[in-house]
Amino acid sequence: MTITKTFAAALMTSTLLAAPSFAQSNPPAPAAPMAQPAAPAPMANHAAGDAWRASKFVGLNVYNANNEKIGDINELLIGKDGQIDRVVIGVGGFLGMGEHNVAMKWNEVKFVSEPVKSASTTTTTSRNTVGSGATTTTRTTVRDYPDHAMVNSTKDQLKAMPQFKYPSDTK
Repeated sequence: MTITKTFAAALMTSTLLAAPSFAQSNPPAPAAPMAQPAAPAPMANHAAGDAWRASKFVGLNVYNANNEKIGDINELLIGKDGQIDRVVIGVGGFLGMGEHNVAMKWNEVKFVSEPVKSASTTTTTSRNTVGSGATTTTRTTVRDYPDHAMVNSTKDQLKAMPQFKYPSDTK
């Protein structure tokens, strides 16, 4: 035999002898699983009865103590703590032209769920009386936002307040 054939035979023999020893070795232990972050607390699939939808506040009518409409809400300003800090109310103007924006603290604005009372408002919680000829309806509406807002100021007092400007408007 030549040296090459001898060398090849020796290599094959060593491979055949080593294969059973590799097959019987213990596999490496699996890596410990990474710690999973705690699962968030389950949320209800519906809003709590005392929760309001913030998106419904923009455009909400604002009235004074005499039930006179004096403006509407243009924006809610939220502090870095996540709490609503200010309510921006647009006063006056027509179709957004000439409107005077003022910012009031959240606690200076009262939110009311019942519709505004006026001379033309009729009672909506009465019954049909058979044979009386009077027909009225009972309306029970569940809303997840207030009907309107109220402030203790007149339209003129709000117009006299300094105009609110967003930081991006003061360039």
